[in-house]
Amino acid sequence: MFTSSEIVLVLLLGFLALSCFTEFESNAQLLPLEEVKILETISKKLHNTHWNISQSSCQDGGAGFYKYFTDDILSNVTCNCSFPSNTCHVTIIEMKGLNLTGVIPEELGNLTHLEAIDLTRNYINGSIPASLSRAPFRALNLLGNRLSGSIPIDGFTMLTELVLEDNQFEGHLPQNIGKLTNLKRLLLSANNFTGTIPESYGNLKNLTDFRIDGSRLSGKIPNFIGNWTKLERLDMQGTSLEGPIPSIISSLKNLTELRISDLNGSSQFPNLKDMKDIKLVTLRNCSISGTIPNYFGELRKLKTLDLSFNKLNGEIPQKIKRVDTLDYMFLTNNSLTGEVPTWILNSKYSLDLSYNNFTGSPSVSCQQLTVNLVSSYSSSENLWCLKKDLPCSSKPKHHSMFINCGGRKMEFEGNEYEEDLSTVGQSHFISTSEKWGYSSTGVYMNKDKADYIARNTFSLNVDGPDFYQTARLSPLSLKYYGLCMLKGSYKVQLHFSEIMYTDDQTFSSLGKRIFDISIQGNLVWKDFNIMEEAGGVGKVVVKELDNVIVHGSTLEIHLYWAGKGTTAIPNRGVYGPLISAISVTPNFKVDTGGLSAGAIAGIVVASFVSVVLVLVILRKAGYLGGKDEDEDGSIIAVKQLSAKSKQGNREFVNEIGMISALQHPNLVRLFGCCIEGNQLLLIYEYMENNSLARALFGKHLQRLEQNVKFGICI
Repeated sequence: MFTSSEIVLVLLLGFLALSCFTEFESNAQLLPLEEVKILETISKKLHNTHWNISQSSCQDGGAGFYKYFTDDILSNVTCNCSFPSNTCHVTIIEMKGLNLTGVIPEELGNLTHLEAIDLTRNYINGSIPASLSRAPFRALNLLGNRLSGSIPIDGFTMLTELVLEDNQFEGHLPQNIGKLTNLKRLLLSANNFTGTIPESYGNLKNLTDFRIDGSRLSGKIPNFIGNWTKLERLDMQGTSLEGPIPSIISSLKNLTELRISDLNGSSQFPNLKDMKDIKLVTLRNCSISGTIPNYFGELRKLKTLDLSFNKLNGEIPQKIKRVDTLDYMFLTNNSLTGEVPTWILNSKYSLDLSYNNFTGSPSVSCQQLTVNLVSSYSSSENLWCLKKDLPCSSKPKHHSMFINCGGRKMEFEGNEYEEDLSTVGQSHFISTSEKWGYSSTGVYMNKDKADYIARNTFSLNVDGPDFYQTARLSPLSLKYYGLCMLKGSYKVQLHFSEIMYTDDQTFSSLGKRIFDISIQGNLVWKDFNIMEEAGGVGKVVVKELDNVIVHGSTLEIHLYWAGKGTTAIPNRGVYGPLISAISVTPNFKVDTGGLSAGAIAGIVVASFVSVVLVLVILRKAGYLGGKDEDEDGSIIAVKQLSAKSKQGNREFVNEIGMISALQHPNLVRLFGCCIEGNQLLLIYEYMENNSLARALFGKHLQRLEQNVKFGICI
């Protein structure tokens, strides 16, 4: 039995507990039930397993939604719980790199406070639902999916960021995007857009970032880009746009990154002198003529300068040496002249000056060069590695080449593939005993530290030799050289297998690698895609060219990224040319110094008469049982020649042909010939005190008879 005082105490404690619970419940930060149901539907449609959805999921900073793996793979939902009665509403949804499938749920538009959604690198297909415009979206980031169809714009009046890179959109760009005057970032690269950039885009005066790399957009670069005075980054690589680069680009004074490449038509060098904050300038393969402007010496924040594959002439401006921040300078394939400045040879940064018309000899050897000056020079007094077309410094002697690109030395089908293991690639030239070499140029966008050797990191089951397990890759330009090669026709085989993407239903399978292949300066395969050619990832494709002519002594194989394909799947630093192995074999007979089948056949034919003659003579002499043996044997003269000598081979054949056909009392008789190992022996009648005695040595006929019985001599 409880006493009255005990009963009062229990009731008091219960009341206090209920009061505390009520107070806690009144302060709880809860999602409305309706919003919980919406999130459950969204999660189900995206096949999402990372959310623990309830009214209290927003508590503790949204712990019920949060899952972190890496910066690029995470789940996070941000809630705003400052509404009356501690009500919470979802404002931001991030589901990055989680391989979500399905379609974008229409219910996202029912989240009345949703401002941003980031579904970067998933496996979502379908189109963008128009219902999303019901939510107050400010940012849509859908990079790296399988999205296609139309792009609904009406209603997205508050949108500041639209990221659709690395998807499957096609057709003309929507005119209505020009109405989104709050847009700051418009990223459309690596899609299949066609047509021209709409004039309405000139209204996007708040743009800070505009990218259309790898699309099929055509027409002139519009002058209205001059309206984008707040622009900080402009990417127009690998499109079908035409030059010239408009002079109005000089008004973009806030640019920090400028990338324009592979323009049709010619251009003069644009005026960039007022871009004091510029860090990266890429004007590659734009048919730019003229000289490199001196104002580059005043751009003190410049880190990367890529003016490769243009028509630039004149000298490298001395003022560029003032730029202390410069890390990379690529000037390959121009018509630059003059001496390479000493400050460049002594510089700390990576550079490529190859394929120009520089003169003068630096006081360094090919082995000491740490910068890529391949074939920069035209003067005959310069080092072989600095001369145009890399001429052989000695007599050409090579007639084949086998390279395991990015891998170790190995054998396949009786050929030894040489190793190619250097991990350097920003601007690098390496050669192996003037037999072969490679030159790699370029820096990956937003990933300076990327590797230049690809590996089968996804454990793909690749059928074929081991050289398909690794590959060499480059973000821009990769050249392999066959050096000191004999003149003639060759068969070139290029071995490929895509090993950096997966073959499953994940975002890692969505990459597109597209590059051009030239051999001896001729474009032979444009927009080459390994996966399309091979029929998938981890599959082998061999591209073969049967009649490649070497006129000088160098064979050049060039793989070039023309700005097309995806650049951010499975991550940034994977795009660009990739090759597994190279094999080059001659289409002509190679004199290796040994006896060829034709030579041996000639010997047999020319010596047949001698064989018969020798046997008849020996028979009549009684050496083969024709008469009684008076002595243990007869003395013969043997002339020895070496098969290692080309002269010896010719002498051997010629003597058999001539001596066996001639018979005269004053000439020694040829009894036969013998091939033992690499020794060639001619058996003559022995004549004592003859002047040839110094070069001949005697052997008994018994030895000759034994060899005839064993089929060694003829």
